[in-house]
Amino acid sequence: MKIGVIDYGMGNLFSVEQALKRLNVEVIVSNDKVELETADAYVLPGVGAFPDAMKRLKETGLIDFIRNTKKPLLGICLGMQLLFEESDEVALTEGLGIFKGRIQRFEGVSRIPHMGWNDLTLQHTPSWLDRDNLPAARHVYFVHSFYASGLDEKERVASADYEHIQVPGIVAKNNFTGMQFHPEKSGPFGMHLLTAWAEGVKEGVC
Repeated sequence: MKIGVIDYGMGNLFSVEQALKRLNVEVIVSNDKVELETADAYVLPGVGAFPDAMKRLKETGLIDFIRNTKKPLLGICLGMQLLFEESDEVALTEGLGIFKGRIQRFEGVSRIPHMGWNDLTLQHTPSWLDRDNLPAARHVYFVHSFYASGLDEKERVASADYEHIQVPGIVAKNNFTGMQFHPEKSGPFGMHLLTAWAEGVKEGVC
């Protein structure tokens, strides 16, 4: 199986690539649509500001490629946020519109960014995740100042409580999955989730 990491110039590509390689899958890192088409699934990483990321996706011609793909795609951190309709980071910016909702800045909390380890609470179980075999410890690592709001609750898989704000941690819709945290930096549970998603790709359930 081959997974394509979408390189639009704004992602921690090395750590994502290395985490995927630990799953014994072939990994390509590219912004070339012809090369990416050879992959069975995609990961959209991201570090930085939402408007800059959308600008880079437009410059690399990847917006329609991502919107129209029927293959499984996993967005990580900013990569997840880009899958929503819009963001008010810096200036109101249109997103990819896969998921309903807006990316907004935290308000009324003691510290921004939300940074550190938080426990995930599952609301729904996607087809690729076996709820009965989840580890007891479900902490994952977050680093972000904005979060998804106004989403369709049927698409919220898991949340983390940050000072009484229920932060969407995992979202899923059709072939698209998003993780607000960094699974590649989230220890055994993060790798458990990545492994489950990759197995779901292999089994055709993502």
